[in-house]
Amino acid sequence: MRFVVTLFLFLIPISGFAQVSLQDKIAQMIMVAFTTSQASKDSLLFDIANRNLGGILLFKYNLVNPTQMKALTDELQVSANTPLFLATDQEGGRVARLDGTNGFESTYNHYTLGTTYNREDYTRGVAAKMGDWLNQVGINVNLAPVVDVNVNPQSPAIGALNRSFSSDPNRVVQHAGYFIDEMNTRSIATALKHYPGHGSALSDSHYGFTDISNTWQEYELTPFRDLIANGYSDMIMTGHLFKSDWDEMYPASISKHAITTILRDSLGFEGVVISDELFMQAISDNFGFDEAVVQAIRAGSDILLFNKNILNNRSLVYHIIETVTLAIEFGELDESLIDDAYNRIQTLKNERIITSNDEEQQLELPSEILISNYPNPFNPSTQVLLTVPESGSYSVRVFNTLGQQVANLHQGNLKAGTVSFQFDGSGLASGVYLVITQSTTLQNVHKISLIK
Repeated sequence: MRFVVTLFLFLIPISGFAQVSLQDKIAQMIMVAFTTSQASKDSLLFDIANRNLGGILLFKYNLVNPTQMKALTDELQVSANTPLFLATDQEGGRVARLDGTNGFESTYNHYTLGTTYNREDYTRGVAAKMGDWLNQVGINVNLAPVVDVNVNPQSPAIGALNRSFSSDPNRVVQHAGYFIDEMNTRSIATALKHYPGHGSALSDSHYGFTDISNTWQEYELTPFRDLIANGYSDMIMTGHLFKSDWDEMYPASISKHAITTILRDSLGFEGVVISDELFMQAISDNFGFDEAVVQAIRAGSDILLFNKNILNNRSLVYHIIETVTLAIEFGELDESLIDDAYNRIQTLKNERIITSNDEEQQLELPSEILISNYPNPFNPSTQVLLTVPESGSYSVRVFNTLGQQVANLHQGNLKAGTVSFQFDGSGLASGVYLVITQSTTLQNVHKISLIK
């Protein structure tokens, strides 16, 4: 018996917004990261399945090798009722979560592409390669390209790290366009960063208040203005950048003037506004957490980005939903802001996340259990990747060649699809071991080799 299911097994029409609860809409506006702890992942999976969490930010420590990455993204998507934004930073150069350390390769940075070479084929080639990698492992949002103009080559967060394509805003537009096109061709959503321009800053907003009032140049808006005029409508990331003539109280990331008046009304951006990470010190050192969350939404942000998912030993997602719901009840926020953000998010998900029922975009599950692992041989641990054709109860156990069980990786229900398990052979002798997976009707055996 063969099973054909729509990609990721969870996909439903993203329509009928009025039928979605306020809390579920708020959850779609949240993107969190998670640590390697089991408690963090357990909380994440609960928030995905039960609170309608909208997006996940993947850091380097989440991304071990291609096999593990694909198993992880499949596991997360299968848990979701609404397709997830799965995001990472893959600019190239120093800011690249997929590189030579986890099964891929090093790539050119923006400066090398836009200034050293300044060739369309080079920029397209690097972007296409990285887009293929992201697509391969199930990541659908690239928090790139950087469209900051290289006003100050020593700017600690941009110029000093070679993250800007050029000091010429028109060249930034050109190369960013190549980059975006290659990503979009591969169904990868992009995010221009860091609005309204981080390239002149004398400090890094990761580490404190960043005032660009006296350094910012008008032409730093050119990449945003021109790309929007050319039809760009994915995401724009707002920077924690204080510009006193725009807003005397708030940095751009939580400023209504910066986001609604300038970016939306003046520049005409109709896509998704995503904040830069809201635990960065430019925000956390100067504003209360709840204040920053409410103000970001009031300003016009659609997605709030966080570098963790646990706050004070409780779900960060739950805390934010609770905070925003109360702000609406007490009249501090207009519920229409939530509706508008939710609609923009779902529109982008429909455009960029593959949900088509077309035959070529369906995922055909095998009729039998499939098992693989990476690396193999291994020392001392390996990631076991398991694909099962139907939901049901399964056991996943490891035996030595004498038939003695040495590990029980899983006992219980699994959903149809792909999942991964970590097997640690630290206390075992070198040799061949057997991973045996069984259900009431199916069984498969896979050999793994531990070499010390």
